[in-house]
Amino acid sequence: MVNKNTVEGSAKDAIGKAKSSVGKATGNSKLEAKGKAEQVEGKVQKAAGKATTAVKSATK
Repeated sequence: MVNKNTVEGSAKDAIGKAKSSVGKATGNSKLEAKGKAEQVEGKVQKAAGKATTAVKSATK
């Protein structure tokens, strides 16, 4: 079962990667930093979703 946080976290991670790449390519350090921050946020959210799913599966 896929958790909502897992899906949203994956999306944030992907968007962050794109922003970071565009920022790096255009020399926009603010956009690059914002993208990296979104990647971290997405990875944390995705991990939380996986943990929630694991706990729910273990308690069934």
